Amino acid sequence: MASDNSVLIALGGNALILPGEKGYIEEQFAHTDACTWPIAELIGRGLRPVITHGNGPIVGNILLQNECAKAYIPPMPLYICVADSQGGIGAMVAESLGNGLGRLGVRRSISTVITHVVVHADDPAFGEFTKPVGPYYSDDAAQRYMEGGWKMRKVAERGWRRLVPSPRPQRIVEIETVATLFRSGIIPIASGGGGIPVIEEGGLLKGIDAVIDKDLSAGLLAHELGIERSVVLTDVDGVYLGWGTKDRERLASLTVEQAKRYLFEGQFPVGSMGPKIDAAVRFLESGGKEVLIAGPQNLIEAWEGRGGTRIVC
Repeated sequence: MASDNSVLIALGGNALILPGEKGYIEEQFAHTDACTWPIAELIGRGLRPVITHGNGPIVGNILLQNECAKAYIPPMPLYICVADSQGGIGAMVAESLGNGLGRLGVRRSISTVITHVVVHADDPAFGEFTKPVGPYYSDDAAQRYMEGGWKMRKVAERGWRRLVPSPRPQRIVEIETVATLFRSGIIPIASGGGGIPVIEEGGLLKGIDAVIDKDLSAGLLAHELGIERSVVLTDVDGVYLGWGTKDRERLASLTVEQAKRYLFEGQFPVGSMGPKIDAAVRFLESGGKEVLIAGPQNLIEAWEGRGGTRIVC
C-alpha cells in the first residue's frame, strides 16, 4: 500500500494555541496556515502524506464550554468532546492545507475522518488516572467534583485539574476508510487527538472517558497503513539533551538504542519529549524505518537533512 514517498505527519495540538493566547479562531488559523504551508510544499515535490494531530488546548476549551453552559445545555462526555475537536481541527487543517496547495497550483483532495480507536477495557491505565484534562478548578469546585467521583490533582497555585485514564491504542476502527482514501490519492486527516476511545462489549463499540496518547495512536496508524516513515511536528526544532539548561544540545540523529538509554536516564521528561521518543521507539521496533522530529518552521530543512532530529533503527 505504502510507497517510498509515503509518510505520516503528526501535528502537535499545542502549535495551534500558543501560551498566553485566548484561542481566537483567527489565531488558530494563522498557526494552522504556518504548520501546513511547508507540508504543502513537500506535497508539491511528490510527498504522499497521511496527517494526524493532537488536540491539546482545544479540547480543554471544549470542556470549559461544557462547564460554562451546563446550566442551559447538558454537558457532553469527554469522548464526544474529543470527537468535536477532531472535526474542528480537521476542518482547519484541511482548509489551510488546501489553500497552501492551491497557491502552489497543486490539486489534491483532502478528507477528515472522524476516527474511533479501540482500547482494552482491562487496560491497567483504567486503574491509574494520570492524564490531566480540561480547565483548572478552585478548591471548593474540586471538592464537589471529587465527591461526584472525579479523580483530580492540584497543580501548584493554578488550581485542580481532572485526571482521566490514558489506555494504549489497540485498533483503529476506520482504518479501511483511511486506507481507501490514501490509495486513491486523497490526503486523509485521521486519528486526531489520539482518536475517540471506545471499548468493545459483545461486539459493540462503547465510548469511554479517557485520552489516548496521540503519539502512540499515530504510530499505530502508520503501522496499520504500512507507512515506514513518520514526521512529528512539535514546538521545538528537534530533540535536545540538557533541555532547559544553558548547555542544551540538539541531537541531529539517534539510534533506537540511544533513544532508549536517554529515556531511561530521564533526558526526555514525561510531560514533553518523553512520550514522543517512546512512541518513536515503538514505531521503529514494529517495522518503521525513520522518525523525524522537528518544528513546523524548520520542516523543509529538516526533511532535507539540515535540521531536526532523525531517529533510526
